[in-house]
Amino acid sequence: QLARIQTDSVVEMLRELYPDLRIEIVAMSTTGDKILDTALSKIGEKSLFTKELENALERNEVDLVVHSLKDLPTSLPPGFTIGAVCKRENPLDAVVFHPKNCGKTLSLLPEKSVIGTSSLRRAAQLKKKFPQLEFRDIRGNLNTRLKKLDEKEDFSAIILAAAGLKRMGWENRIGQLLSPEDCLYAVGQGALAVEVRAKDQEILNMVAALHDADTVLRCVAERAFMKHLEGGCSVPVAVNTMLKDGQLYLTGAVYSLDGSDSLKETMQTSVNYPQQNEDGPNDDVQHVGITAKNVPGQAQEAAENLGVELATLLLSKGAKHILSVARQLNDA
Repeated sequence: QLARIQTDSVVEMLRELYPDLRIEIVAMSTTGDKILDTALSKIGEKSLFTKELENALERNEVDLVVHSLKDLPTSLPPGFTIGAVCKRENPLDAVVFHPKNCGKTLSLLPEKSVIGTSSLRRAAQLKKKFPQLEFRDIRGNLNTRLKKLDEKEDFSAIILAAAGLKRMGWENRIGQLLSPEDCLYAVGQGALAVEVRAKDQEILNMVAALHDADTVLRCVAERAFMKHLEGGCSVPVAVNTMLKDGQLYLTGAVYSLDGSDSLKETMQTSVNYPQQNEDGPNDDVQHVGITAKNVPGQAQEAAENLGVELATLLLSKGAKHILSVARQLNDA
């Protein structure tokens, strides 16, 4: 349902821009949608939710695929690109409480209360902040997870992305928004991405109008940070970004699985560059899988460099060790 709502919202934007466009929506399910009894971090990497859709794109059966940006790997298969990154919804994580805990916050829950989350990143940060709580895996789409929460007594609360709840119209279920001090968010969280064939100039030009420049720059920095760290679903990597007065701020962190070991730093760079006419040999330039010709190239480069520099800093302080231990423990 959420995937459908997200697709519909992109279709709406395209129809407003191009009233004569005929758009047909093709619904598909992916491997990740079908395997619901295993933790995401155990099944492998992110292409779980994208492979089947990319096959359809490659065979020209579809022209665009709408994803949550946080589900897309930092390196896309050859021949594909993210042709649009839409304006980001609130990227924060939210706590949804069991009806009996209505009005509480995580710090007010009784000791040993069980919190459901399928994300190693959320669990690692919250275990450290709330050692009195227990964190357990919960899978399934939003509807399934809310049902598991409401109809059983297994969970006192579950953690979900605020953006998904808002898109579903369930904002009233948010009992607590987790600030970046409580819980840094996932790379790309809250943003929608439109994936297209990299060589399809006509489609690329058409969807480019959906790019939100601020979101593009923030997500380029976040994705470059993750890519340089070689992070994925199976390790806890988290970020927070802000764009203010032409300065892009990136906070990035890595965690051990139990949150006891962590590294966190913040860096900033100027992204205040004018748009130049960048036609010619540059027209296929991608920044961590994103093609955004209508966002100044120098600004995108600065954002990408910021992500790489922050990752390099964390690696120099021992991030590789934290991440490889997390990966081994998770695999075990």
